[in-house]
Formats: sequence, structure tokens, C-alpha cells
Amino acid sequence: MSATEGWVSSWNIGRMAAGAFLLGLLVSSPLGGVSAQQPAPTKIRDNLFLLEEAYNQEPGVIQHIQLLTFDPDAGTWDYSFTEEWPVPTDRHQLSITVPAAGGGSSSAGIGDLLIHYRLQVLGMGGKGWIAAAPRVSAVLPTGDYEAGQGRGAPGVQVNLPVSMDFGPFVTAHVNAGLTFTPDAKSPSGALGNTLDTNLGLALVWLPGTWSNVLVEVAYLTTENVADASGTSRDSSIVVNPGLRFAIDFDSGLQIVPGVSAPIEFVSGETVFSGLVYLSFEHPLWDAR
Repeated sequence: MSATEGWVSSWNIGRMAAGAFLLGLLVSSPLGGVSAQQPAPTKIRDNLFLLEEAYNQEPGVIQHIQLLTFDPDAGTWDYSFTEEWPVPTDRHQLSITVPAAGGGSSSAGIGDLLIHYRLQVLGMGGKGWIAAAPRVSAVLPTGDYEAGQGRGAPGVQVNLPVSMDFGPFVTAHVNAGLTFTPDAKSPSGALGNTLDTNLGLALVWLPGTWSNVLVEVAYLTTENVADASGTSRDSSIVVNPGLRFAIDFDSGLQIVPGVSAPIEFVSGETVFSGLVYLSFEHPLWDAR
């Protein structure tokens, strides 16, 4: 995230980001996709913003997730679209994430695509107070590394999310993971192995079935290939307070919008951003 570049630039980038978000909304909208009626969930469980909860998709239910982060000072934005599928029960889950970014001094572009597999090892069927779902992901070099939007080489990512219910109104989520990319490239083409890490904690207050208050805290390290001196490592801490809401339909469709205000502490600076979240979750077949 760069320094202030003026409100005119911020306005133009905001229009581009809003367009990407609305396009994803049209792609993910489940028009005609609901084939079975299911009761509405008792509470919102699987809609964190920056971190990952440990609940796989229910049998017969898929989810489309959009996330848009915007830095008004730098005029930059980051967008991602994720789709999650049970295969065919909640023991196994496949998903795909397509990221994009732009603004500032960079043109908009697609980042490195991720294909995920998760195994529900604890909390199958939503039972029990603790759930765990380790994930392994293939990172495909679809981003333009010369523009700084990708690593220029395939990589692997692993993450362990653990979710714990502390009574009916408070849930905690813990994450720990890493991303390894052999022969990653700098924008000029220099090669090096990189290792990124992430640690995170989220607390969610569930006062009702349709609204949640949450805060996420993440510690991130990123290793980059330098042209002449091997690699360099950056670290940051992100604190993200937010709200999320559920809109339930008799068909089984659930729409979850959310907003938050990420605060990033990096290199002695404090960066304030805005975040918008939108999820569609709906049944594709009758899993009863």
C-alpha cells in the first residue's frame, strides 16, 4: 500500500473496483440454481473476512464469496472471488479462488489462481464445540509477475483453521499457514525460493441469527525475490473489526453482506482501508 495519490485517483479506482464487485455479483448470483427447500441456519457460521473458518460446505450446498478491499489514500484495491463445493459431503471440500488487484501506479490484473482441498477432521456435520479442517492449495502462476501481480512460478499453500464455540454467543477461530513458491520470480526475472507465513485469530459475537460482530487479527510475513541480494522479508499486523448480516429465504438461499475497516501496521506506518464482503449460499440438490 503506497502513499496518498489524491482523491481524483481514488475516485477512478473506486469506480473500477465497484465494477469488478458488481460483475462478480452477477456471476455468482444463484438465479435458478435452487432446487430444494432447506430450513434457514440457526446462526451465521462460515463468513469470516480475512481469516478462514473450519466449517466445510454442507451436503448439496455451494457458496460464492466476494471480497473487495479498498485503500482510499493510495487508490488501490484488491478483489477476490471464491467458490466452495462439498464433494459430495462436508467431509471433503473443493474450492477455487480468483484474485485481482489494481490502482495506484499499477494497472488492474488477475493474480495467481488457487485451487483448494479441505478435509473436515473435527466437527463433521456441525457437531461438537470444536471444528478443524486442514487445507492444501495449488497456487497457479496466472498473474503477471512483471507487474508484481504474481510469483511467476507454481507454489503450494497449506493452512490449518480451527473453530471453537464458547457457549451460544461467542465463537473463536485460529489460523496458521504458509505458502512456499520454489523459483519465484522478481519483476525483472530474478529467481529465488520464497516462504510466506500467516497467523490469525478471530472472535465473533453472535447476538442473533441474522447479525454478527467480529474482529480479526492477522500477522503476515511475505518473502520477495530481490534482483541482486537473494530475498527480503516484510511483515505486517492487520486488525479488522467488522459486521456481517444474514438474509435468509424459504428456498434455502442465504445472502450474507458484510463490512469492515482493516487497520494495517506495516513498516512503522498505519494504513486504514475499507472492506466489503458478499456471499451467496444455496442448495443445488436435495441432500436429505
